[in-house]
Amino acid sequence: MSLAQHLEGPARPATVRVGGPRGGPPLSTVLRRDNWRLQPVLVALGLLGFVAYVVWAANRNGAFYAGSVGRDYLSPLYSPCITHSCISSGYVWGGWSWWRVSPAWLILIFPGAFRATCYYYRKAYYRSFWLSPPACAVADAGSTGSGLRQHYSGETRFPLLWNNIHRYTWYFALIFAGILTWDAIAAFRFPNGIGLGVGTILFVLNAIFIWAYTLGCHAGRHLCGGNLKRLSQAPIRRWWWKNVSSQLNAHHQLYAWLSLFSIIVTDLYTWLVASGTIHDPRIF
Repeated sequence: MSLAQHLEGPARPATVRVGGPRGGPPLSTVLRRDNWRLQPVLVALGLLGFVAYVVWAANRNGAFYAGSVGRDYLSPLYSPCITHSCISSGYVWGGWSWWRVSPAWLILIFPGAFRATCYYYRKAYYRSFWLSPPACAVADAGSTGSGLRQHYSGETRFPLLWNNIHRYTWYFALIFAGILTWDAIAAFRFPNGIGLGVGTILFVLNAIFIWAYTLGCHAGRHLCGGNLKRLSQAPIRRWWWKNVSSQLNAHHQLYAWLSLFSIIVTDLYTWLVASGTIHDPRIF
């Protein structure tokens, strides 16, 4: 049957019911003729690459603060650094001696939980790893009615049940965005006063991307319209919804990836400077 015949046929809605069989056309039916496989593959490689880098960076447990070379640069993967190993690296906010492993693991659990339960990242790993579905207008891998995913359960079972904590992790994300903003301000501090280096620019951009991703999050939009019957009766919240939340949310996917890459680049640059591998050029 041709594509035109498919489109001209009567519409047959797919019934989706929690606990019932998964809906959708058979796996052999794919109407798309473009290279729809490319995006889920690239997304999977990107997410796996980020996870691999973060595991390596957290386990290296060293050269995460560039204070010894005259730069107030603290890796975003280690901020806020509050364990005893932070003091031994020259950072003044540390002190917790009971934490024996890398201080990064103490921090990553909070922004990690925020991103893992994010609506965009759910779409990303649902499509790329579980093929559920791998792309628009492509059958779900479980639509055959057999196997472990023959029944649709939504996010009512473990481990997807944990996605319901996303609304609470958003508040922790605000705290960490504020901390990374402080780190960006501290990056202007040089031994003889205020200055600007290449690392300073990276820290500022990282803070901007983190804020854009966090404030555009769907979980934060309830602050604009939650518990309101008429948004027009709350002019401040309406202004925030129209000029901030909606604008950033429209590009939520973009900021999700930009903030991922900015975290990696900022951490990698800090490690290279702190380890003495490269010199941070001072602009003024």
